[in-house]
Amino acid sequence: MNCLFAGAGSIAPEYAAGLSGSPLSLAGVVDLDGDRAAALAAAHDCPSFTDLDAALAAVDAPVVVNLTSHAAHAPVTRTALEADRHVYSQKPLALDADEARALVALARDRGLALGCAPGTPRAPSQRRAGRLLADGRLGPVGLGYAHAHVGRVTDWHDRPDSFLDIGPLYDGAVYPLALLVSWFGPVERVRVADALDVWPEREERRPSTPSHVEATLAFAAGPTVRLTASFYAPHRSREFYGLELHGDDGSLYLTGTGAMDDDRDAVRFGRVGREYVSAPPTSPAKPYEYVDAVERLAATVEAGSPSRAGGRRGAHVVAVCNAIEAAAEGDGPVAVDDCGATADPPSAPVVRPASDGCNTGTGVEGTSGTGVEGTSGTGVEGTSGAAAIRLPSVGFGCSRYRDGEYVERADSIATALDAGYRLLDSAELYGNEHRIGELLAAPGAPDRERVFLLGKAWRTNHRRERLLAACAGSREELGIDAFDCYALHWPSALEHRGELSRLAEEPVERQEALAFPEDADGELATDDVSLATAWENLEAVYERGWARTLGVCNVSRAQLETVLETGDVDPALVQVERHPYRPRTGLVDCCHERGIRVVAHSPLSAPGLLDEPVLDAIGTDRGLSPAAVVVAWNASRGVVPIPSSTTESHVVSNLAAGSERLTADELARIDALRDPEFER
Repeated sequence: MNCLFAGAGSIAPEYAAGLSGSPLSLAGVVDLDGDRAAALAAAHDCPSFTDLDAALAAVDAPVVVNLTSHAAHAPVTRTALEADRHVYSQKPLALDADEARALVALARDRGLALGCAPGTPRAPSQRRAGRLLADGRLGPVGLGYAHAHVGRVTDWHDRPDSFLDIGPLYDGAVYPLALLVSWFGPVERVRVADALDVWPEREERRPSTPSHVEATLAFAAGPTVRLTASFYAPHRSREFYGLELHGDDGSLYLTGTGAMDDDRDAVRFGRVGREYVSAPPTSPAKPYEYVDAVERLAATVEAGSPSRAGGRRGAHVVAVCNAIEAAAEGDGPVAVDDCGATADPPSAPVVRPASDGCNTGTGVEGTSGTGVEGTSGTGVEGTSGAAAIRLPSVGFGCSRYRDGEYVERADSIATALDAGYRLLDSAELYGNEHRIGELLAAPGAPDRERVFLLGKAWRTNHRRERLLAACAGSREELGIDAFDCYALHWPSALEHRGELSRLAEEPVERQEALAFPEDADGELATDDVSLATAWENLEAVYERGWARTLGVCNVSRAQLETVLETGDVDPALVQVERHPYRPRTGLVDCCHERGIRVVAHSPLSAPGLLDEPVLDAIGTDRGLSPAAVVVAWNASRGVVPIPSSTTESHVVSNLAAGSERLTADELARIDALRDPEFER
């Protein structure tokens, strides 16, 4: 779709830079500065103009992108709408709320699309923060602190006059306001506001409006937020475009409401009683580009339903800024017109609810294929089996056994949940299911439907009644109605020597005796329960509705074939040890061909693995640790690794690595590490 740029100032090249590979094309540029218009037009092989009416008459462009100076936005948008063009405007939509509302009404009456920057509520870190809110982590949100420290525009802009004329509200505060409105809906009133004319005496060019504004805003359906917008506070201030929200159950910190690039530590969460933990990206996401919002607007035009949602939100933001100015002048609390603004729901989380109405709860996505979330180029192709469960890129292992001894895992599991892990690998063998249940029930925990819980029955409970009892006990300890997947921890059975309930509370010798029973010769005491029989017994768990899917762990390909030939329910998940020394390629391919998800336990624990030069080299190129490279290798192959670190920095970096996708060359270099000794 053709578009016409109205304005060729410093922001116009930023919009134009995103046109490459876009469905949009630049058909013309108009600017009062003819040289500036001609330079941009020449770079895109299109005509330039110095008169808007002439450009509208000459250029066949359904969309006008309004990139003029702040005060010109409203009149230029009106002219374009009256010429029956769809409009996307830089912020603000107008400087007066009445004029902004009139523009929205004009677009509505003519059936035209009207959008307004900023579009950064859809940028990656902002979307991640929105998903965390949707996750229920904060509980009811009561308070917030938002900053828009635009900085000394005389220092960083070659034409600062437009900024100095309007002040920091309309250029800077619009970023946190647009994001907050997209999450919580409209501002109901400005409770109190103050404005200052602070500015260095040495500066010849000075703002004609207050350079520093503070206000307290009451949202109709959300928090009370203290907003600071300033030209005086410089870019290097500790808070640039930061936002902090506090709820009954936890707090969220976002470093930049207007950020376009993502950063691992851009979003942080801290539940009540715990410190902030970084909540990194968990799947690949491209940086936000200015032209993205124009593309979305054009898409609604193509679909025959021109959107004015961005215009309505932009009009409401203008109304908020007007109300802040009025309150600062001493008018007291000022009501704000919502201008028809509606909240944009945050993006759906990685783990989605089951699509089968009979299986209410989490984790099963009723779609064919692999169910790999956001993993383009994973190498998972041609799946012809049953619908696959949808899993996050990385899960968290909850085993207590580390480096030859049993350790307490409650704190690291809490850290993992706070960082954003949404797959927990539990088992009755680990003896800590009740601790996981306590964490999931505590304030600030994610909603149950957002967490995929994998449980496993130990080898001593393969007989039907014991298996059912084990599952019932684990469900009670976790405080859940059903597992998202319940699996056989091991394909072969051992003798039952006693219940494993809360195994972690038993002395180590007792734990070993119950979990690894020995015969008179000191060998493992096996039980005469075949894998086929054990799987049929496991199906009884599914039949009772205690598990939404079933799985099997530590199997060979031949053992998997046995399971597939047995009973009525195919496994949805296979968990095996997998790392570059032992890639299990045949088994993984077999699973993916059948729509079975593969989970890799012990992905980082092979002796010497993390010292491999190839991992270090790839990590150096990408700014990743060798461990993160291995996690990314698994995720790039459509396999879900479940590292189980107890160190916060490793917990976060392992999760963040799930958002990385390696190149074919990098994957091949790592695949070459395969060690036949591990495959035996």
